[in-house]
Amino acid sequence: MSQLSVKEWTDQVIKQDQIDKYLIDGEDFIDEEKINKNLKNNREPNRVKVRDILQKSLEIERLSPAETATLLNVQDEDTWQEMYATALEVKKKVYDNRIVFFAPLYLSNLCVNNCAYCGFRKENKDEKRKILSKDEIIKETEVMVREGHKRMIAVWGEHPRSDIDYMVDSMKTIYDVERPAPHGPGRGTIRRININAAPMSISDLRRLWEVGVGTYQVFQETYHKPTYRKMHPPETIKGNYRWRLYALHRAMEAGIDDVATGVLFGLYDWRFEVMSLLYHAIDLERQFGIGPHTISFPRLMHAAGSEVAEKSPYLVNDQELKKIITVLRLAVPYTGLIITARENADVRSEMFDVGVTQTDASTRIGIGGYSQMLQEWSHFQDRSAGQKEDEQQFILGDTRRLDEVIGELAEKDIITSFCTAGYRCGRTGEKIMGLLCNCVEGKFCKLNAILTYREYLDDYAFEETRQKGMKVLEKELNELKEIEFFQERPEMMREFYDYYERISNGERDLFI
Repeated sequence: MSQLSVKEWTDQVIKQDQIDKYLIDGEDFIDEEKINKNLKNNREPNRVKVRDILQKSLEIERLSPAETATLLNVQDEDTWQEMYATALEVKKKVYDNRIVFFAPLYLSNLCVNNCAYCGFRKENKDEKRKILSKDEIIKETEVMVREGHKRMIAVWGEHPRSDIDYMVDSMKTIYDVERPAPHGPGRGTIRRININAAPMSISDLRRLWEVGVGTYQVFQETYHKPTYRKMHPPETIKGNYRWRLYALHRAMEAGIDDVATGVLFGLYDWRFEVMSLLYHAIDLERQFGIGPHTISFPRLMHAAGSEVAEKSPYLVNDQELKKIITVLRLAVPYTGLIITARENADVRSEMFDVGVTQTDASTRIGIGGYSQMLQEWSHFQDRSAGQKEDEQQFILGDTRRLDEVIGELAEKDIITSFCTAGYRCGRTGEKIMGLLCNCVEGKFCKLNAILTYREYLDDYAFEETRQKGMKVLEKELNELKEIEFFQERPEMMREFYDYYERISNGERDLFI
């Protein structure tokens, strides 16, 4: 337990000077009047104008606010169909035909905040509070690596017991876990820890960078200031809108050059929120030269002790979610897009076809939930089985095992990637953004996806999935011979084929 009381700790968290330094003439980058004016002035766009904008997206250029507002205002269904197709084309051009997998690990649900929509909020007396010990973290991680995961996103509540010291120790513990694969010769480890954590000071963020943080993710929840004030009581840390708004700026200054943002869609009008995400990307580019590495778009879900999801007039339906993802893919074509197991299997499957690049599987968000998972798989009867409302932040829509989701993607000829090579080769931040914008990074990722997919199929896949996956691998390997980029790099391809052969014979963790 921290020596500081919760109030003492809360009072010292926010550093006003680490907000003010990023302001422009004392103002932040969310100008609600400007956003609404853009949305109003670009109503009823014609198809010629839309097609010009789509061509810009295909050239992998970020769209302007006016162009993005134009797409958000499209009403014609045929034009939307054209936009969906273009979004997928942009995704394949930048990221190729792959989906990157990760799994979340919730380490604590203690929280000093009181967000109206969240099951973790401090006034929810029905929530069973827990923080994982070192031994419990090891057990949770063991289950995750035995499923085949190589990437994790670690999640903590904001509380003195889960402060920066606990975060750093947690990450060290996770990275140290190594366990044999169930089928092949590999040994499972988490190769990259991304984190979803509260906004921090630059000095605390530097400590995360030193211990090997991957992407640092902070969701603004809503950019609409009146709604933000309503959802986040002003006496809490999270009640400070600008402390949260500039969390990614501080991370960039601390050396964490892969940052991620998102919105909890359903709190306010989704068109306004998409525009705000774009302005966030623009301001990061203005001040640091690069935008967000990924954007997420969770929808407001029912949470224990909260009625916000039932009462909100801004809930986003499936078709609107598809439009959100499509416009984001077109507006920031170089940025990864994440859809999570909040959504059910059918929704996720549809969203893979409009530009999503990352997702999770085998997901448990109850504190200590993975340790129960192996016993639970044998008696799951429905999608909510095994979930405990009083122990998690919200209820998941898709609790399928990683193997099942990978098998489904293989049926669609989509390759699964567990690649973490870019981060260990220095292809992060400004470097990776340049490669993405020039449609080069996806080529490296294609090769490393093949290598890590073969690892998974040999070490973790059930036989049915392995057979489906080997057909996908055959298709991917044949494609390499037809792509000019690879034809022009015979030396790199000799190295790749050597690595593929060595992985097929039992070596692991080889990458381009």
